[in-house]
Amino acid sequence: MSEIITLSLLFSTIRFATPLIFAALGGMFSERSGVINIALEGLMLAGAFTAAVVTYESGNPFLGFLCGMIAGAVVAFVYAVTCIKFEADQVVAGFGINILMLGLPALLSSAIYDSAGSTEQIGKANLLPGFFDINIASFLAFLLVPICWYVLYKTPFGLRLRAVGENPAAADAAGVSVVRLRYTAVVLSGILAAAGGAYLSIGQSSLFTRAMTAGRGFIALAALILAKWRPVQVMFACLFFGFTEALTIPLANIKMPSGENVPVQFIQIIPYVLTIIVLAGFIGLSRAPKALGIPYRKEK
Repeated sequence: MSEIITLSLLFSTIRFATPLIFAALGGMFSERSGVINIALEGLMLAGAFTAAVVTYESGNPFLGFLCGMIAGAVVAFVYAVTCIKFEADQVVAGFGINILMLGLPALLSSAIYDSAGSTEQIGKANLLPGFFDINIASFLAFLLVPICWYVLYKTPFGLRLRAVGENPAAADAAGVSVVRLRYTAVVLSGILAAAGGAYLSIGQSSLFTRAMTAGRGFIALAALILAKWRPVQVMFACLFFGFTEALTIPLANIKMPSGENVPVQFIQIIPYVLTIIVLAGFIGLSRAPKALGIPYRKEK
């Protein structure tokens, strides 16, 4: 029995960590280039809503997943223009995207399906497939970790990305287009974060519900800070947060001395409390890219 529980907890950890890995890897590219990405939550919502709608209408989850990522790229491009071209405060602009994507999917869902709370239920046969109780998107998320590590540390693109995040003026002097690279990094972050959202609506669930990301974009950001913007460490940080969320399932059966179950609300807040602790305790210990959050103006 204990082996079954342990295996179930392992699978649950992987499932809960999957959207975090997608979003955190996306945030890593953006922030390594020097652009703070508070908008991960909104980007995940964009991917989740688009994937659910396209999958329901087409019956093809892979098309839905792809369209979800495209939607994330579009929203990320808007965010990039706001922060890079117009030099808006990146934190404020990020929260603006989050607020927009809390309301816009509900508005569109109301117009399309006469329901602001959720989209239509997707048939089980039209959801992303899985193997051994693990969704195919989870395999993709873990596969992306070594790929992102290689891109970041072993390719010219990764070298330029890190240089732009640390010293954009020096990178510019060496012939690197800081603006173009930052646009690329932010759009890439949108694609990956939206993939995490798409997984939630057509992999882990079978429809889009309002605010279904439930703060996972911010948890991914906390994992990114905890991991010090490094891909392998990002994976382990996301697994840690996924484990804390997976623990809420068996903990829901714990009895108090009175014989009653522990209120489910106290169990469900555990991942978010740990997120606050991580941000409070580790943000000062993690050295962010030196140019993070600083708009770059090319000297003429």
